[in-house]
Amino acid sequence: MTEKVPQSLDGISKTLLMTLYARALESQRHNGMLHDEKAVEMVNRLDCDFSRLVMQRHDQIAVIMRMRKFDSHARNFMTRNPGAVVVHIGCGLDTRFERVDNHVVEWFDLDLPEVVELRQKLLHSHNSRYHLLAASVHEDAWMDVVERVKPRPVMFMAEGVLPYFTEEQVKSLVLKIFDRFAGAELVCDAHAPFVIWADNLQLLVSGVKARLHWGLKQASDLEKWADGIRLLDEWNYYEDREPGLRFFQWAGKIPAIARSSGIYHYRLGTSFD
Repeated sequence: MTEKVPQSLDGISKTLLMTLYARALESQRHNGMLHDEKAVEMVNRLDCDFSRLVMQRHDQIAVIMRMRKFDSHARNFMTRNPGAVVVHIGCGLDTRFERVDNHVVEWFDLDLPEVVELRQKLLHSHNSRYHLLAASVHEDAWMDVVERVKPRPVMFMAEGVLPYFTEEQVKSLVLKIFDRFAGAELVCDAHAPFVIWADNLQLLVSGVKARLHWGLKQASDLEKWADGIRLLDEWNYYEDREPGLRFFQWAGKIPAIARSSGIYHYRLGTSFD
């Protein structure tokens, strides 16, 4: 019998177990939206009671849709910028590098030290273009490491991360990237304030201590933070006719709900083009 890998994640870090479990469950469904065997393997190896971390079916589907959209953004950026750099902020136990690697990208996965330690026990990569950074996103040292690869085009991806920070923290991070990586692109997800409230209720029920804070009313709000920040495109969950969400398609006809959660793509400053 394989020995279980212990984990003691808490707070924001513990939320990565919810998305990991969602990927594993979906991978085991007949005609599932994805097949992530590594997610199934990690769930089986972890010493964790996942029973309280089960999402509602529509939330699970949304997690998978979000993952696929971020993958699409990464592939598109690498196609437009061969040999580019991608920084995955709050990588958790995700395997995006393996899914989208174009064999020339320089990839950085960033997360807290306790998450990186657990990741190293469960996932191994010996690719010289792959780098794992153990740090808080609010520190500057990790930016020093990424900055060494300038002036190559850089995309920063923050999936399921920024809403857990305050607006002050999000703004500070975005402006630091803006100042140090001119022309970089940022892809992030965000929610309207009433969605933040609803998601916090689910976190409470799940026994996860983390809470969401930052809400985005309009995608263009970030453009007000500095001259040169430009919204390139936005996507919401009702744009794709996902069969698993057909019961909720009526909600997509209500503008306030249709735009309540989405993925937003920005350019920060002067373009590399």
